[in-house]
Amino acid sequence: MDYREAAAFLRAHDNYLILTHKRPDGDTIGCAAGLCRALRGLGKKAYILPNEDATTLLGGYLDGLTAPDGFTPDTVVSTDVATENLLPDSAALYKGRIDLAIDHHPSQEFFARGTCLEADKAACGEIIWKICGELGVMNADIAAPLYVAIATDCGCFVYANTTPHTHRAAAALMEQGIPFQALNKRHFRTKSMRRMKLESLILQNMHLYHDGTVAVAPISLGMMAEAGATSEDTDDLAAFLGQIEGVLHTATIREHEGGECRISVRTRADLLNATKVCARLGGGGHKAASGCTVKGTVQEAEKAILAAIDDQLSQPDQD
Repeated sequence: MDYREAAAFLRAHDNYLILTHKRPDGDTIGCAAGLCRALRGLGKKAYILPNEDATTLLGGYLDGLTAPDGFTPDTVVSTDVATENLLPDSAALYKGRIDLAIDHHPSQEFFARGTCLEADKAACGEIIWKICGELGVMNADIAAPLYVAIATDCGCFVYANTTPHTHRAAAALMEQGIPFQALNKRHFRTKSMRRMKLESLILQNMHLYHDGTVAVAPISLGMMAEAGATSEDTDDLAAFLGQIEGVLHTATIREHEGGECRISVRTRADLLNATKVCARLGGGGHKAASGCTVKGTVQEAEKAILAAIDDQLSQPDQD
């Protein structure tokens, strides 16, 4: 369905539970918060399912919006979720029961009864903004998390996925009187000392390939411990390596307990399709930003992702 049909669906139903994806980013959290407040503005009952993976940086946007124990929804909506496999453990009960998925990922698997997909949008927040416009509900409390959703998914408007529509949506949200300067400083210009130490270790341990155009950085549990870092300090680490002059494509490999490595790939999409790279390892996402999970050590994960990058670079067609 398009955004108008999604708005009509939302207007016609009630008693909502909104789901976000595991390891939530600003887009899924911001969309859920903005949509929840918009639905409440229409007089609907709406809650967000608590996400056990939410960091302190993002969790605050859910204050006052999470579902109480025992809440039973009539309508379940997901925001920025491409596949049910990306739902956190707390949402397992709702697999197969999602009524509407609102998303912008080209890898969307159409798991819900209805799907509002706009794969040309930089952020799912742009779609929620359009839906809110169709519903005729908007204020600063709705606009602030939607601005965070959009800004974080396009790197504060510097990533290649940024479009004129992205700027128009952000400008309209700013017109609601949101504290955009404080939001941008919080998400893009503030780092903990632990994060700075971790970045130093990443630079010391990274490897360059393909004449310095491909950077791969293992982030081991040992490195995390040495920096005193936690998951709170790893937000958007995937974008860090891309700041190095000459680097076009990056892969960050985060080691987790249990022999699992989660890989985030960022590419110059016209030269290397990140979705196809990660699909070789069972993952997916966007052409310029995708992810996958590999079992094994960080060394084994680096070998696997580098092979996937090499194979894809050898393909004549990156579309």
